[in-house]
Amino acid sequence: MSRPRVYVTRRIPQIGIDVLSELADVEIWPDPLPPPPEVLKEKVAEIDGLLALLTDKIDDPLLQKGKNLRVISNMAVGYNNIDVPAATRRGIPIGNTPGVLTEATADLTVALILAAARRVVEGHLFAVSGDWKTWDPLGHLGQDIAGRTIGIVGLGKIGTAVARRLHFGWGMNVLYTARSRKQDAEKELSARYVSFDELLAQSDVVVVQTDLNPSTTHLFDKSAFKKMKPTAIFINTARGPVHQQADLIDALKSGEIFAAGLDVTVPEPPPPGDPILSVPNLVLTPHIASATIETRDRMAEIAARNIVAGLTGKPLPHCVNPEVQPRTV
Repeated sequence: MSRPRVYVTRRIPQIGIDVLSELADVEIWPDPLPPPPEVLKEKVAEIDGLLALLTDKIDDPLLQKGKNLRVISNMAVGYNNIDVPAATRRGIPIGNTPGVLTEATADLTVALILAAARRVVEGHLFAVSGDWKTWDPLGHLGQDIAGRTIGIVGLGKIGTAVARRLHFGWGMNVLYTARSRKQDAEKELSARYVSFDELLAQSDVVVVQTDLNPSTTHLFDKSAFKKMKPTAIFINTARGPVHQQADLIDALKSGEIFAAGLDVTVPEPPPPGDPILSVPNLVLTPHIASATIETRDRMAEIAARNIVAGLTGKPLPHCVNPEVQPRTV
């Protein structure tokens, strides 16, 4: 009996490949950039399982090519790149990798806050440029964060992990806005539930940790940045479209806000010459919130086990369209 075939759209940690190889014949796209759409269509026509990344567009025309496709697994928490209703109509379960990113993303969020507040990147570039001549009592002045107020938009697992680090580590007061009250966080962190406008007006650091949906797309636009303190720091490690990038650039350049830190942009990556690449009071990282060895290994393993479950007729460990999962007794 022939083994099922699985296509992996990028090189991933070896643990994921090892899990897949126990059951299936695995082909891996070898280039650092995503496979072109025409290549992906060709491969989908031949495979039983697809392990994809957020950079791969899995739409209805592509799914039409997958006559034998039985399972798709995204090596990511999000799945905006996949037409889930189209897959569901075809009975194809979609897997993702939730939960595993929480601690790594929270750590990077705090790193961006500190780097933006203390102008770390600007200082580094100055130090290595040859312009550093002496200690300057007025040079590279940043912002204190100890004892200040952090406002978190979206107090889920990651937002709570960020709040916990900053409340207990730096004594920060926690404000939040979310779809519902978070009683546990209010009790543990003395977090206060406020309106979006109050959060903007009172916070010294504003952190985006909400999901992307029609109500959050461009939530942070010109009017939102105008409501923030001129000393405020804006951080987005969630989804790029939550902020209106041109408005953020204007707010940074005009001094409406003090600084920003981004792990997500629109588009990703920014093209050469994009204004986002030349803003001095912005710390920019290339979507690396989950980029620790342990986290990426775990993501690869979970994504692979989703594929194995789908190919063996078992429920996926993490499935975003459970209505197509096989029933268990």
